[in-house]
Amino acid sequence: MTQEKWGQLRGKLLKTVGQNNYTTWIEPLEFQELQDGVAVFSVPTNFMGNYVSQNFADIILYELNSSGASVQRLAFRVAANSTARPVNAPAVAAADPETPEEPHPPTTDTSNPPMGSLQAAPLDARFTFDSFVVGKPNELAHAAARRVAEGGPVTFNPLVLYGGVGLGKTHLMHAIAWELKAKRPDLNVLYLSAEQFMYRFVQALRERRMMDFKHLFRSVDVLMVDDVQFIAGKDSTQEEFFHTFNALVDQNKQIIISADRAPGEIKDLEDRVKSRLQCGLVVDLHPTDYELRLGILQTKVQYYRKTYPDLKIADGVLELLAHRISTNVRVLEGALTRLFAFASLVGREIDMELTQDCLADVLRASERKITVEEIQRKVSEYYNIRLSDIIGPKRLRSYARPRQVAMYLAKQLTSRSLPEIGRRFGGRDHTTVMHGVKRIEELKLTDGQIAEDVEMLRRALEA
Repeated sequence: MTQEKWGQLRGKLLKTVGQNNYTTWIEPLEFQELQDGVAVFSVPTNFMGNYVSQNFADIILYELNSSGASVQRLAFRVAANSTARPVNAPAVAAADPETPEEPHPPTTDTSNPPMGSLQAAPLDARFTFDSFVVGKPNELAHAAARRVAEGGPVTFNPLVLYGGVGLGKTHLMHAIAWELKAKRPDLNVLYLSAEQFMYRFVQALRERRMMDFKHLFRSVDVLMVDDVQFIAGKDSTQEEFFHTFNALVDQNKQIIISADRAPGEIKDLEDRVKSRLQCGLVVDLHPTDYELRLGILQTKVQYYRKTYPDLKIADGVLELLAHRISTNVRVLEGALTRLFAFASLVGREIDMELTQDCLADVLRASERKITVEEIQRKVSEYYNIRLSDIIGPKRLRSYARPRQVAMYLAKQLTSRSLPEIGRRFGGRDHTTVMHGVKRIEELKLTDGQIAEDVEMLRRALEA
């Protein structure tokens, strides 16, 4: 192996890795020697040696051996006469045994002690499958989480749970972790937030411990990353997440991800990361419906009975909360917590009057502010028809169905009465509105497209 030979191989590497990668990472490498199967290169910085060994070592080894050289591993020296740890050596290597007395500057991962074992983020004891209330909006996500929590053969990888704030993503993530720890204590389960992943990555870069970082993250059996949207726009973190993801999938290790929206909708997330996240099972936790919210409240009441056994709650209170607080389960549960605490302090029954007094700010903030006119405008844009056709007298199906959808949404999302809604739809009778609402309720059960249209419009209006 000679300098001339290395110069020829660099031309092949240019075609393999592309111009940008070649200019940044390959061109600065200077071949030093080939001894006992170790090809030694000189690099300008520790970081460059780290990066090349992590991302291009396999390609370089392949080209070297294809050229006739017998190379088993690579090593990088920051300066002349300094040594570096071979790529496949342990994270913290001893000095070269052939030159035990030779002083040299710190190189790849030899300047610091190991990072140690990864510590998972703490799990909330309340977030188990037993305390998770299942309803139609979240039944698929719950079933998928249950399957993964069995710890059996990996059937879909990754599992991606996404949905808005307070819909149960973190609850399911914690529940999976608890279940796996109970059923499969032999598995190395790591749960952490995307922010913690990013912090540990930056820490490893700063302390020159990237090989330790890579080894630790690739040694887990189940990797769970919460709120992955926070790595969007962080190019280096996304790069490392991508490689970690691939390494674990290749080893058939389970990956579970949560996000506040579908992977394809996360702004500034690299296309290749989006593609990897979309290759498994992507499950949407839909916004809660009235029945699910009421079920959550009833479950919480049973829990609070243990602390407040003598407190009484009047009929209609839970129904009021489930109807009025519709966007965030955390706010809903917090409202009930405040009610029980307030009632216990003043020694009163939880009735409508106490509820209105205690939760005046919450109920006021949860009042629906969507207008009928806004709904009409959004529906006309969605179906690409004129606003005048939504309100006008035409009965063509292409106008009648969007009109009924708009009436249904007006009934669900505003406090307007049926006669008031009818007046805003060209002076129609309240029975016409009632018929339109009933028709859409029926179609939602039988027509998947209508159900999707209504859901998309409702989300757009509540956003």
